[in-house]
Amino acid sequence: MDRDPESGLSAIGQALAILGDRWVLLILQRAFLLRIRTYAGWRNALPISESVLAARLKELVGHDIFTLVAYRDGRTRYEYRLTPRGLDLWSLLVAIYSWERDWTGRQEAPFLHDLCGQEARPYLACGDCRKPMSARDTETIRGPLATFSRVGLPRQHRRTVRGDTGVDAYAYCPDSMEILGDRWSTTVLAAAFLGTRRFVDFQAELGIAPSVLTDRLRRFVELDVFRLVAGDYRLTEKGLAFFEVFAFLVDWAQRELAAPPGSGLTITHRPCGAALAPVLLCTACTQPLERREVHFELG
Repeated sequence: MDRDPESGLSAIGQALAILGDRWVLLILQRAFLLRIRTYAGWRNALPISESVLAARLKELVGHDIFTLVAYRDGRTRYEYRLTPRGLDLWSLLVAIYSWERDWTGRQEAPFLHDLCGQEARPYLACGDCRKPMSARDTETIRGPLATFSRVGLPRQHRRTVRGDTGVDAYAYCPDSMEILGDRWSTTVLAAAFLGTRRFVDFQAELGIAPSVLTDRLRRFVELDVFRLVAGDYRLTEKGLAFFEVFAFLVDWAQRELAAPPGSGLTITHRPCGAALAPVLLCTACTQPLERREVHFELG
């Protein structure tokens, strides 16, 4: 179920509203990594209340990321299968894994490329010229309606309090959840990628309450995602590296979600002049990584 483009919400704003939630990301991660498909499977795998799980699954079905499929097991039961739109989020989740591997010190399970038999260690590249790509290699032009004031939605989910995850070998690390675990955090970082630096400019761009903005900026400085220099919040190398995730979020949103004309972003890879078409390449063989050709070597 797509949101009505007449509502004025950009595709990126819709994506933030759908994916900017810790439980949604963990549900999707388990669907890809552990092939969980049932309500009971997620209930047993995650420290989540039944009401929250039911609500998130309903939303993901509504957004055509999961579809309900009936099957027989003595009686009719239902499982949640990823749709083509949902399967297309695989690259985004791998990009999160790649950033965690490089910037959080977390020891991740080896990610193996079946075609070459080596550890893949994915990296972001331009889909046109296949050269490595970073935030510094891109130029972004906003559509005339691509203002961050159009991103906001009424608050859908209570922000998860830090430190309530417990011991979970598969969970995303706290750094990732501070950035992606709620809509405002991700929006603040997106605005930074587009050149916003000062508190008053973030507030004007996002239409965000000063107390919420103060909290997100403080946390980003603590995480070494931003550094504060003479009143400017500047992206650190760690923050700039998160562009890999942002690129796949923007690409997915603008391909999959209907939005008003003029509300999008045009991101260009400056060295070759091509529009953003992010791909993940294997460090060992430099070939594109496809979902069916890789696997995690889980303990």
